[in-house]
Amino acid sequence: MAKPVLRKPKKKSNPLKAAKIGYVDYKDTALLRKFISDRGKIRARRVTGVSVQQQRQVAKAVKNAREMALLPYSSSAR
Repeated sequence: MAKPVLRKPKKKSNPLKAAKIGYVDYKDTALLRKFISDRGKIRARRVTGVSVQQQRQVAKAVKNAREMALLPYSSSAR
């Protein structure tokens, strides 16, 4: 019996590289909201498609923006 042909999953495009963003700024809340889930958690790198270094910049920027009250800690009121 022949083995089925396995297809490689499509490589995610890097949204920061596509927008030509070199540094993630904590004051850019519109950009940072793309990396936060509806429950207020920072999305994983494999979901967003950014590099390891960019994911660290995103996480740091989100935490700084939350500290400065530019972003909420979570959207659900518990």
